[in-house]
Amino acid sequence: MVLVLIACAAMVEPATTKQKTHNNTDGGFAVLELFTSEGCSSCPPADELLARIQQEKDQSVYVLAYHVDYWNRLGWKDVFSKPEYSRRQYAYNKLFTSQVYTPQVIINGKLESLGSDEKTIRDGLKKVQGEHTLTSLKLVLQDKQHLSYETGNITPNDRLVIAIVQKQAVSYVKGGENEGRTLSHVQIVRSLSQFELKYGNKGAVPIQLPQDFDAQGWEVIGMIQDMQTGVIKAAGRAS
Repeated sequence: MVLVLIACAAMVEPATTKQKTHNNTDGGFAVLELFTSEGCSSCPPADELLARIQQEKDQSVYVLAYHVDYWNRLGWKDVFSKPEYSRRQYAYNKLFTSQVYTPQVIINGKLESLGSDEKTIRDGLKKVQGEHTLTSLKLVLQDKQHLSYETGNITPNDRLVIAIVQKQAVSYVKGGENEGRTLSHVQIVRSLSQFELKYGNKGAVPIQLPQDFDAQGWEVIGMIQDMQTGVIKAAGRAS
């Protein structure tokens, strides 16, 4: 059973070698954001669907899994959870979503689906991948502390959002609704940062990559997002 509105607003806090990257320029793309939790018994099927989509290795699809923290009070603290991921989900709710729940999927900051509803998610991916985007994003990972970007056709409301992503992990859950289960995760967002875009559409931003960062286990995904509407206008990856 899907947990609907388990959290309320009061529970969530207010909001060395250069490597070339895969980036969208003028073609269609899809950013699939899953809001999930190890404490939610309805979430494993959504996590599994996310893994299948990721395994298809479509370079125009950017997969992100945010582990929210509002389940942590119900018997199991998700080690991957952070309050900023819950805040991001609530921000979407204020803009356009029907409610806050897990598992919930947002596509390109404008479409919503139950995280385990494969048909609706596949239809959403197909829809946004067929759309033309005027905004571009190119990223270059300079080192473990610096990321350079180049973008175009942006507006004053646009921000650069950077996610540092762990590609895989396995957890043994000792409490809560999934007690006794071993859960597999993919594309886990371990940190999320937002930056203003500089005049001229080029610049560099500070990042903090983990010491064990490598292309096999991690990746950096960037998005250009209109913070007034929530719509994601471009995406790119540095791995």
